[in-house]
Amino acid sequence: MKILVTGASGWIGSASVAELLAAGHQVLGLARNDEAAARIEQLGAEVVRGSLDDVASLRAAAARAEGVVHLGYNHDFSQMAAAARTDRAAIDAFADVLQGTGGPLLIASGTLGLAPGRVGTEADMPAAATHPRIANAAYTLDLAQRGIRSLVVRFAPTVHGAGGDHGFVATLARIARTKGVAAYLGEGLNRWPAVHRLDAGKLVQLAIDKAPPGTVLHAVAEEGIATKDIATALGRFLDVPAESIPADRAASHFDWIGMFFGADAPAANARTREVLGWEPTYATLLQDIAAGHYPGH
Repeated sequence: MKILVTGASGWIGSASVAELLAAGHQVLGLARNDEAAARIEQLGAEVVRGSLDDVASLRAAAARAEGVVHLGYNHDFSQMAAAARTDRAAIDAFADVLQGTGGPLLIASGTLGLAPGRVGTEADMPAAATHPRIANAAYTLDLAQRGIRSLVVRFAPTVHGAGGDHGFVATLARIARTKGVAAYLGEGLNRWPAVHRLDAGKLVQLAIDKAPPGTVLHAVAEEGIATKDIATALGRFLDVPAESIPADRAASHFDWIGMFFGADAPAANARTREVLGWEPTYATLLQDIAAGHYPGH
């Protein structure tokens, strides 16, 4: 199958492209600049020029494919509503092209905030008001009624691995190195799910090959890791103490990430494993921290 991948040069996208190619698919990777194009070519995929802000380029690229893996997204937390609008326009463009074909349209979402106070499952459907991106996921699932094999993959907030992760744990490591303490909030018992980027890439490939229309999948290998354990692992590698700070200091110590690091957001993956036969095999988050993949620079 010929698959268009947005975000193809990114952290998850590059792993997904490699798995799709290994499974025998042809891949068109959307590139917004020369750097992204070079990375996509290095992966062995065909470069298609375009950008999430240029709907015409998205529609033209999708017209050359039989399915779409839409992983590109603007993660600027100061412009969440605008990012969601751009995302919705991209989904609409892909849906217009794929309508009635039965081709797959896979989009990325997240597990954070899925089911506060308990373990979230693939069956949970949070209210659209929780985050502007959530409405786009619900909309995508409904596209199954238009003859599209619509799929939503909710990624763990921590997608970890060697070389290139600029996400939450990399930010925590930089804060710990700068402030000389690997902090956690309160007792540090709140949990974060995690998945290795290579396991996440394999899941995307399996979803394209196996998942039925209207399926929600969880790219989660570890249901929930206590934030105290994450801080302790960072402190041990960075040679700084791991210490508790009160919740009212979250913003001053952690800045923007404080609201996320204090969340208790475990997420299950039983349904995903059942549907796809997916079995995560790569390192755990704590193993990757211990291996030095988060030096805090």
